[in-house]
Amino acid sequence: MKPLKMNGVKCMKWSNKLFLSLTVLVTYAATVFAGAASESATKIEWNPRERFIKSLIKDVPSILKSQDRETGRFGSQPWICSDQNVIFPLAAAWAIEDKANPYYHSPDLLEVIMKGGDALIADQDKKGMWTFRKKDNSTWGQILMPWTYSRWIRAFALIKDGMPAERRQHWEEGLLLGFTNISKSCLGHVHNIPSHHAMALYCAGECFGREDWKQQVRAFMAKIVATQSPGGWWSEHSGPVVAYNFVYIEALGLYYAMSHDASVLEALQRAAVFHATFVYPNGTVVETVDERNPYEAGSAHGNVGFSFTPVEGNVGFSFTPEGRGFLQHQYSLREWSVTADGAASHLLYGQPGPAAQLAADSADQFTIVGNNEALVLRHKPWFICISAFTCEQPTSRWLQDRQNFVSIFHDSVGLIIGGGNTKLQPFWSNFTVGDTALLQHKQGDENPNFKPKADLIHMPSSAKLHADRKSPGLDLTYGEEQCRIIARPLDEKRLTLVCEATSKSGKSVEGHVVFLPRLNADLKTATGKSAKLGKEPIEWTTSDIGEWFDYCGVHISVPSGAKLLWPKKRHNPYKKDGSSTLGEARLVLCLPFSNTTSRHEVTLEITNPNTTKGRNVK
Repeated sequence: MKPLKMNGVKCMKWSNKLFLSLTVLVTYAATVFAGAASESATKIEWNPRERFIKSLIKDVPSILKSQDRETGRFGSQPWICSDQNVIFPLAAAWAIEDKANPYYHSPDLLEVIMKGGDALIADQDKKGMWTFRKKDNSTWGQILMPWTYSRWIRAFALIKDGMPAERRQHWEEGLLLGFTNISKSCLGHVHNIPSHHAMALYCAGECFGREDWKQQVRAFMAKIVATQSPGGWWSEHSGPVVAYNFVYIEALGLYYAMSHDASVLEALQRAAVFHATFVYPNGTVVETVDERNPYEAGSAHGNVGFSFTPVEGNVGFSFTPEGRGFLQHQYSLREWSVTADGAASHLLYGQPGPAAQLAADSADQFTIVGNNEALVLRHKPWFICISAFTCEQPTSRWLQDRQNFVSIFHDSVGLIIGGGNTKLQPFWSNFTVGDTALLQHKQGDENPNFKPKADLIHMPSSAKLHADRKSPGLDLTYGEEQCRIIARPLDEKRLTLVCEATSKSGKSVEGHVVFLPRLNADLKTATGKSAKLGKEPIEWTTSDIGEWFDYCGVHISVPSGAKLLWPKKRHNPYKKDGSSTLGEARLVLCLPFSNTTSRHEVTLEITNPNTTKGRNVK
């Protein structure tokens, strides 16, 4: 199929120009994921054009309704520059010729789009920046907002030949102001935000005939590719940044669609294989290996700060069978619900083709990632991820403490144990050595001290995988103490978690089994004591609990001497004061170790599968 030409702009629309042989893909995947069984069959075809046309058209009326026609601003109060991102899907609706699209070359829609861009120009400062404001009215200074600039320039590429001369010149002045400064100041280092800036700058280079910008982007994208790990992820400190990986993939994918620069294809391939491995059966990305974001229960977009990159996938996944398999998995789970923005990107730039099966969709698969850095066991209905990524304690609010290394998911109830990492919260750590009271977040503190505490170790200095298909686990070192955690599926309903630790240092050694929250869920115990998970704190000992407690359809055995604590909240880096909600907290079973007690076992038994079909509910 030939590329569709719209208003002088050639858009990669379901083009078959790109071809990567399946043999090469399978061979490459085997080198990246040692021990992974290659999936050579690609029986599913990814070609959702008709669905996405309908999704795009369906959302246009609500977007139009949200605009103040006098100011051109979209969205609710307080207005933020990102409210104008909708001009891109509107421009796609204006530009795409299809018998099902009533908005093609609509003069009224063109006026709405132009007013939307005018609002951005009116709010620019002398450098082309806007105030980085969030909907809670908190501000983070001035920014050349990458997600807004990329949508503005892509909208311009679609409508520029249909704009009146004066309006087009007005837009060009605003866009050139921003992209001149993006070129000068925003591509200095490899990071997810500059990668998105670079993609947008390439589009600007095409629109304005700036070959110097296009060459600058080619060189920068080569750096992006070079810094990707062999395992398919990008890092900001140590190990993957899973949610932000999507930003890199989108940037590279859109850049490829515009430039046809084949040098980025292997990076897209590696990233697709990585994400095809690290996704739960319910479609949520696996947080266990992530150094930035915890589990986002039932979320379609994940907690990726102020980016607009959905974790159901983006156009960058559409260029390989594994990537298309990921897209097929994610969108089918979400009943093909897609934003107008996502639909527009896929329609204009995406690639159809065969889709490979994911680990989450298989009945039995064991995958070791990289150089024994993590593993995934899919033993249906269980899905287990164990991470061996460790790091020195980061002092940046954005980089989380690597403290929680095991996640356990069951198809019928969702994620039970795990949930990822945070800061200033030792009870999210699988083990601690020392006084846990030394590490906590003070309410309202906007500039906390994230440095290590002398009398507490809540992060291991090293981790070593137990790559055992039947009993996968991890050895962890905390100062003088050696700790171990093993996850052992027994059958379709039962799994035992084994926690072991030495007691050489003379300090308190404690294990923590971290459970995902479901607010207002009943918590029932062997003693008859019960509560609903809510605002009231829980601090129960084994005398309160007895030998077990039931929670959200799971029967959990309780070792002698254990405590059950709620709520253990996270530090939310996206809030200036670090505050977080109850839905982000954790229910924690604390396991004490001593010279006489070096081992605890906690058995999970699925007793009453709930109706969420594997989606954790806040």
